[in-house]
Amino acid sequence: MKYYGSNGNTRDDNIEYVGNCYTMGKISNQNHRYQPHISASIAFCLLILNILGCSQNQPNSNASQMKNVVETATKQKRFDGITITAVTFDKPIGVGVERRAREFEKLTGAKVNVIKLPIKDVFPAMQQDFENKTNKYDVVVFSPQWMTDFAQPGYLEDLTERVKADKLLAWDDIAPFFREFTATYKGKIYAVPVDGDFHMVYYRTDLLEKAGLEPPRTWEDYIAIAKKFHGQDLNGDSKPDYGTCMAKQPKHANHKLFWSVASPFLQSQGTQQGSYFDPETMKPLVNNAAFAKALDIHKETNKYSPPQEMTLNLYQARDLFFDGRCAMTLDWGDVGTLLSDPAHAQISEKIGALILPGSKEVLDRKTGKLVPCDKFTCPYAIDGVNHAPYGAVGGWVGGINATAKPEVKDASYALISYISQPAQSNVDVTIGVTGFNPYRISQFTNRETWLKSGMKDVVVSKYLGGIAVSLKNPNMVLDLRVPENALYEREILDTALDDFLLSKKTRQETMEYLEREWEKVTSKKGRNSQIEAYRGSLGIE
Repeated sequence: MKYYGSNGNTRDDNIEYVGNCYTMGKISNQNHRYQPHISASIAFCLLILNILGCSQNQPNSNASQMKNVVETATKQKRFDGITITAVTFDKPIGVGVERRAREFEKLTGAKVNVIKLPIKDVFPAMQQDFENKTNKYDVVVFSPQWMTDFAQPGYLEDLTERVKADKLLAWDDIAPFFREFTATYKGKIYAVPVDGDFHMVYYRTDLLEKAGLEPPRTWEDYIAIAKKFHGQDLNGDSKPDYGTCMAKQPKHANHKLFWSVASPFLQSQGTQQGSYFDPETMKPLVNNAAFAKALDIHKETNKYSPPQEMTLNLYQARDLFFDGRCAMTLDWGDVGTLLSDPAHAQISEKIGALILPGSKEVLDRKTGKLVPCDKFTCPYAIDGVNHAPYGAVGGWVGGINATAKPEVKDASYALISYISQPAQSNVDVTIGVTGFNPYRISQFTNRETWLKSGMKDVVVSKYLGGIAVSLKNPNMVLDLRVPENALYEREILDTALDDFLLSKKTRQETMEYLEREWEKVTSKKGRNSQIEAYRGSLGIE
């Protein structure tokens, strides 16, 4: 992911101060609740004002608290003679873990073996080690989608008391979505976040400004903007370019991208409502008017995409966007930090980041029909639009093997705490190679680390603004966290989407296939146990 005034820094004539925050553009006297058509930087500052109360007269402000935490972060307990084995996936998360593990060794005397596996092997390796009780791994840095697989059978150590007692971790600084959902299962903390993942839309601010267009508030807006710019020369090389670029390669990211389109149609009552199943019955929410609308939109984006889009992976889609060949893209936060690479200097200041487009209609789960947004159907709507930012994957977290020896558990917890502490993580999230994306409030309020990373101020404002507005939304969508989630999503959903986009299946055939196959998985695993896992992941008692 790649991303002033009296203190002596350069002042931009378009910057207006709000407390000790500063925003790009001017703030009107209207209600300061986030409006999708105002700049991302204004939204960012207003959000921080709301969360922390940006004020120059706050002696105990979040910023000063973070400074104290950073200054004491190197005070680590010694673990001489203790060996920890940690496992995660190779790139990029493994790079970030390895980097901090080597520091931890020097600070504490512990020996840390970091096992880095290809992404396809990570879950099977962890699951087999837990099930077979071979106990090769003391620390697992894993996707929160696997939380129920690991926490429900008792494989993971309950970290609740350790976290409460850990001042250096600054738990309250971690954004609520990551604290309360990705790190927690049934009210207990089983993991510590080291990364924050969710989708955003990135768009060419220069193109929209020149055309007099606002950033997309709804998915219909997204389609209209993509159509407007498709076929134009967007980077000055005299070649026709594309309205939108997405990584729709099979068994890659397509199913995640689609759920970002579907989420605002399926979920409107907050994170606990869930977007995949009815939490009372485990009935799949995949055969209804809302899902049909999302399928149509996802397929229509193909009309304004590169001809090879159905084979694009994330890296190829990003390259097209960084080369200026796409007016918009849908991706994780990695795009922002990658933009700080000098190779992307010409495009970086032309990129805006935005909360996912929403919908003015949402699913009535009793009738299966779409109904208009109002204060009851869409209580978190912004100007009549229901936004549902999708926590795709949700960010990687570190947990501890419950069967490890007590002294190894102590050292293992100290390691994952060290990686997550603000002193380390606030730097790591600005470095694209680590794969770590923002998940702490201080990572939005402390802009200095972003500027030191090489990111220009205007880029920081746009990037952090898009993230902050998404994380503030109470209707953020939790990724599927039940046993066999990969079978539901990566296998069945991804295959069905590929067939639909290639016109091998009709829309109705696609929905019926998904409903039938998802029901088979649920029945095989046991409906009651899957309901328990799904409700537990959503924090429903």
